[in-house]
Amino acid sequence: MARFNWDWVKVVSVNDDYGNLDPENFLQDAKKEDICVDFQEVLPDYLSLQNIEQQIKELADHIRSSSAKVVLLILRPDLVKMLFEEMIKTNTSRIWIASDDWSTTHDLMKTKGINKVGEIFAFTFVTGMIPGFEDYLKNLTISPGVRNDFISEYKQLRFSCSQQSEHTSPLACNVTDPQEANDDYLINAVHLMEVYSQRIGVYAVANAIRKLLHCNDTACSEDTNFMPWKLVDLLRNLTFTLDNETYSFNQYGDFENGYDLIMWTQSGDERMLDVVGRFLIKSGELEVDEHKLPWPNNTVPFSRCSDPCPPGTEKNISKISCCYNCTDCRDGYYSDKQDQPACQKCPEGFWSLPGSKECQKWKIWFLDWSAAYSIVVMIGTVVGALLLVFSVILYILHREKRIIKDILVISCLMKFGLMVSFGGVILFLGSPNIHLCRAQQTMYGLGFTLCVSCILVKAVHTFLELMSSNPAKQHKLRKFDKPFIIIGILTAIQALICIFWMVFDPVDVEEKQSKTQLLTLNRLCAQGSMYGFGAMHVYIALLAVLCFGLAFKGRDDETDPIVFSMLIHLFAWLCFIPVFISQYESRPIVQISGIMVSNYGVIFCHFAPKWFKILSAKSETLRSTKTAVDPLTDDSDSGMICNFTRSSRETISNLSMLQSRFSFAESEISNSDNKSLHLSEISLASLRHRRRRSQRPRSL
Repeated sequence: MARFNWDWVKVVSVNDDYGNLDPENFLQDAKKEDICVDFQEVLPDYLSLQNIEQQIKELADHIRSSSAKVVLLILRPDLVKMLFEEMIKTNTSRIWIASDDWSTTHDLMKTKGINKVGEIFAFTFVTGMIPGFEDYLKNLTISPGVRNDFISEYKQLRFSCSQQSEHTSPLACNVTDPQEANDDYLINAVHLMEVYSQRIGVYAVANAIRKLLHCNDTACSEDTNFMPWKLVDLLRNLTFTLDNETYSFNQYGDFENGYDLIMWTQSGDERMLDVVGRFLIKSGELEVDEHKLPWPNNTVPFSRCSDPCPPGTEKNISKISCCYNCTDCRDGYYSDKQDQPACQKCPEGFWSLPGSKECQKWKIWFLDWSAAYSIVVMIGTVVGALLLVFSVILYILHREKRIIKDILVISCLMKFGLMVSFGGVILFLGSPNIHLCRAQQTMYGLGFTLCVSCILVKAVHTFLELMSSNPAKQHKLRKFDKPFIIIGILTAIQALICIFWMVFDPVDVEEKQSKTQLLTLNRLCAQGSMYGFGAMHVYIALLAVLCFGLAFKGRDDETDPIVFSMLIHLFAWLCFIPVFISQYESRPIVQISGIMVSNYGVIFCHFAPKWFKILSAKSETLRSTKTAVDPLTDDSDSGMICNFTRSSRETISNLSMLQSRFSFAESEISNSDNKSLHLSEISLASLRHRRRRSQRPRSL
């Protein structure tokens, strides 16, 4: 039953010693093999009971209505015949497992309609063909001087013309001497292979006697008068050879060569025995000759309480072990075979989806250098770095201009901080490790803090200038205007925050299962308990809010870059924080985006306007110089020159007054002043040129 996965069977037995003992043994063994009994029925051990036929009919009805297709019959042959006749009436086919009491009964094999009941299997003692036995049955003779009453009686019944019976040969009356006649009746009436077990039994006893009496080929040396128990003791652990086959008994006297699996195969309207396998006692295995089994479409009949669980599922057993539901394996578990009692856990480094037949190796995700987003980030970082380098070069080349002269050092510090911040962005790309994770956070924190500290210094300076018109009070407030001290202290505070973060709650690398990508682990930098990470960003946010507040309070044209750059920074992080908290897999992308927006906000709000002023002033100066060198041929020009010179001098005077009032370069020069300054320089250049032309000869 276990070999063919039949775990849902019926058991029918007879109510006697034979029928009570075998079912008990079967139920014990069936429990070990997870075979369940649909129902068990017991029939009386005698046929004279008046309602025996009614019980057989009820039994047949139970068999028909049951979902179990395999029936174990531990019955006497006559009860089996009655049951088969009832099943034949309705053409009910089942798989029958025969007990040894009826497994080789020839009368049952000749039952009318026996082929309708289905397949019949049984186990018997070892079978085989005895060499010469068939010829012996065809030529039964009694040797001269030997008395054999069995052969004499058989020939008298078979070949006597005077005593007719169902076994009498049709040629009996033509035989002169019945004792000399022979035919092939016994070959067809006797199952020749069944006799082989008697042959083994006889040879086993003969070998035990030979060993007990110490016999050789000619004589025995021991007394032939021995006690039977001595022979039984010798049969235990006995081994002998017969027909080139070795047979043995164990210490308990059990035969160790096993049993033959036989099947009742169809032979016309009857059945005959055929060996289709063998059970090996020593190994506990059942060998089956599959090619001899007449299964339809080579498919083993189904007899189970529940359908088999396919690979990728496990059994969810109910009260009966054979009845269950199939449930999919969980994440990280798999089953690669049918009917697994439980799914197996995937080995280290492997994972599986629900209902998986196998485990797959984890895919590791991080911001790969070749990813589209990484390429965009690298391009953005390089462009930002080039803009910072361009700005430094431009500022150095025009360091003597008032718009640059007083802010050159602080602007360079801002650019250095932004460059460090851009460098931290690059460290977010590629497979992270603990050192890269620490460096990327520290570089951004210190770099952008340095930049915001420089902006705060400018905001404080502008605020102090615009909040006090009293020179005495302004002089007192200027004591707090210490740019480099403020920048150093504010950046040092951020450095202490980063140090405490990295020492007491350090960042690390962690791998977590992706919620959006199947069988993928996200390898990301973990910010510890988030206290250090939060403190660093909150500190930068506080500085940004302070910058915004001071610049907005003393707002003019020079504080607009501070206001807008800090608004961009705060707005960017306010938008990114919810995504950063809720979308774990997107944290590095969110942080990179926030850093890039903040950096570019500073670049375009603080540096780009000054690039425009410097480049536009230079371009206008070149155009004015080119216009001033044109020849003058009219005397009326002198009046124009005088008037223009007078206007230029007034403009220069106004610029000098403004210069004495405002000391900080970035808040001094307005757009109108720049235009006046440029016009003054152009007028003076034109005046000098015209004077040189007036001294030249007229002919020139």
